[in-house]
Amino acid sequence: MARQNALAKDRNKKAGARADAPDSQRDQRRARPTEGPARAAELERLIHERVRLAIVSALAVNDSLTFNDLKQLLNTTDGNLSVHARKLEEAQYVVCTKSFEGRTPKTEYRLTAAGRRALERYLGHMESVIRAARGG
Repeated sequence: MARQNALAKDRNKKAGARADAPDSQRDQRRARPTEGPARAAELERLIHERVRLAIVSALAVNDSLTFNDLKQLLNTTDGNLSVHARKLEEAQYVVCTKSFEGRTPKTEYRLTAAGRRALERYLGHMESVIRAARGG
């Protein structure tokens, strides 16, 4: 086992990453585009994740959706939906309203103006990537 760890450290050193470096330090060493086409095609990372993009897209075509509606529509788990919805809520892209219908809790989500603008920016970036890929 110690030999395997030593081999892994050697591979990481050759690749330019320390085996004991946290992910954030490795990420800082990655080159980031500062200008040109690569920079123009950068996507909004928060929305680009599959489940969050699906949440924002579903809310863009509906006034509001309940937690259960989103869960069924996206075919995801309670925990997964909850985590991604919370990230969008923290970014103020969606607003969450909790209420009761009788004794049953009801959680409802709506897309905010900021969320709609972020989706429009994201879609614009995607369109430019598609045009560039098609040579247009």
